[in-house]
Amino acid sequence: MKRIWMQLTGLFGERSAFAYIILESLAEAGVKVGLPRDVATLAGGANDERCSSVVLETGEHPAQLKDAVTTPAGCTIDGILELEEGKLRVTLIKAVVKATSRAGELLFEK
Repeated sequence: MKRIWMQLTGLFGERSAFAYIILESLAEAGVKVGLPRDVATLAGGANDERCSSVVLETGEHPAQLKDAVTTPAGCTIDGILELEEGKLRVTLIKAVVKATSRAGELLFEK
């Protein structure tokens, strides 16, 4: 049971902070391309909420949903390429692994 708690803490306990960092970064990107800050911030938050709802409502794997909205030779695939080159996926996975490890340390520190 302690192991499951540790894993859930590592995955979900930090998810909010990670999501806020991603939303903040996307808002900054919106400002960079010329959107007013309030518009960029609200648009990112609304989109994140919609994406989460679709995953929960459909039960589809996020990769399938990503593929469904990625047009061949379109804007999205270019953005995905940048994310992959920047190792966003690997960085997020490593962040969860590190947070899970720390949760275990805290659990057994007593």
